[in-house]
Amino acid sequence: METRGEQGAGLRAAVERWSAAPVVFLHRLPRWVLLVAVFVLLVIGMVGTGWVAAAAVLVLALALAWFAFLNWPALDGSGRALRVAALAVLVAFALGRGIGQF
Repeated sequence: METRGEQGAGLRAAVERWSAAPVVFLHRLPRWVLLVAVFVLLVIGMVGTGWVAAAAVLVLALALAWFAFLNWPALDGSGRALRVAALAVLVAFALGRGIGQF
């Protein structure tokens, strides 16, 4: 029987295995490609309306959450707090765009 910590380690190992190929792919891309992709999603999120804008911001939030999960063990308390705050802001902004508040 696995304990709670072992289950978490199993999940982490599974996510790290799943992430290996996409991370290598992203690492091999020229830096400007990722910069342009983030910029385009951010512009769509800021200029777009409704659920299209919300979806663009949520894609950014998912990418941030994925990278934050992968880097979590190496982060100190302030790094973790910053990532959680950034995720909260992105998700709140996406929800606001989705319901037409922003």
